[in-house]
Amino acid sequence: MNKKELVTAIAERSGLTQKNADSMIKSFCDIVCEQVGSGEDVNLTGYMKFSQVERKARTAHNPRTREPIAIPATKTVKIQAGSKLKAAAKTS
Repeated sequence: MNKKELVTAIAERSGLTQKNADSMIKSFCDIVCEQVGSGEDVNLTGYMKFSQVERKARTAHNPRTREPIAIPATKTVKIQAGSKLKAAAKTS
């Protein structure tokens, strides 16, 4: 399912117009980005949790030259599936 299909499905189920459904999805994504960007978690209990995690600095190797490369610490996003989402995946 892509974004357009999601907008259509939400509009049909909720009775919203497609424009309003699209606006709602954009707002949701913006809010999640703002919260995770500031270090806060977004938890949709039973469905998913978005959180910011820090990857430690590490040393890797260039596959061609086998030279060691220093990879600095960085922040990334972790998305965890909740129990309802996991159950839906098991039944399909």
